[in-house]
Amino acid sequence: MHGYALENLHDYLQPGMRALDVGSGSGYLTACMAAMVGDSGRVVGIDHISELVENSRTALEQHYSDWMQSGRVKVVTGDGRKGYPDDAPYDCIHVGAASSRTPTELVEQLKAPGRMFVPVGSFSQHIVVYDKDRDGNVKEQRIMGVTYVPLTDPEKQRDDRFF
Repeated sequence: MHGYALENLHDYLQPGMRALDVGSGSGYLTACMAAMVGDSGRVVGIDHISELVENSRTALEQHYSDWMQSGRVKVVTGDGRKGYPDDAPYDCIHVGAASSRTPTELVEQLKAPGRMFVPVGSFSQHIVVYDKDRDGNVKEQRIMGVTYVPLTDPEKQRDDRFF
């Protein structure tokens, strides 16, 4: 699915662009995005599980220390449902867990033009691509049916009964 996401976000991951990776987990997709935006771009990975953030930060420091030191890649602990307004707006946003509805706080952090790739739904889920045009108008397109874990808070994710 990472490859499919990168393919859909390709035009918004060009050199010099900014990207947000919500639910960045291991940091793998964050690193792929950073490779695409180049030295003049920036990618922020955000996850609400601090241990995942520390593990991804360690791995990224080990393999891409220059990216971390230059600010090309930044990994933070936070509530990805709210995005990361400190570095907004973003040319593109990838979300790695299903939002129950249109994630309006994330749409607001998209540049115009910009694109977001996100699974949406509860029981029935679809990858939805939100495109914001130059005038700030947003269009959405369902790409395909999927099954993702829900975009939630750390307490629910850590609760064994949740799954």
